[in-house]
Amino acid sequence: MKHDLEKYRIKQLSIFSENRPGRLMDLARDMKEAQVNILGFTIAEGSGYGVVRMLVDKPEKAYEKLATQGHVVKFTDVLAVKMEDKPGGLYDLTVLLKEAGINIEYAYGYRNSPAAVLILKVEDFDGAIDTVLGSGRTLYDVSHFR
Repeated sequence: MKHDLEKYRIKQLSIFSENRPGRLMDLARDMKEAQVNILGFTIAEGSGYGVVRMLVDKPEKAYEKLATQGHVVKFTDVLAVKMEDKPGGLYDLTVLLKEAGINIEYAYGYRNSPAAVLILKVEDFDGAIDTVLGSGRTLYDVSHFR
């Protein structure tokens, strides 16, 4: 089944930062100054550094602001899958992807009542899109994050 694959590639900001007090505050200030709304984020920490992954309503504007402020930032394409907000919703989705041979590199989620949303970084975007849509599930496209 052919789908318009590009519309499902959500631009996530990945910001690499020292792990020290005030760094998240700096990022939040930069987004406020740029009038960019943060729709979701997660922080992964390592030894002395962190990666802040952020979904925003104006990714290009956010990228420009962060880069001019000296932040190390890049775009990463992710998928946003609507998931049933009930016990087993995550399990059912991960079974579907595993059976299709889709590897999840990382994921994070949030509740968007009456559903939940799982943000996925996968190796095979086209395969994941076809698998999710082919199962009758919903993928949010870029317009959902504007």
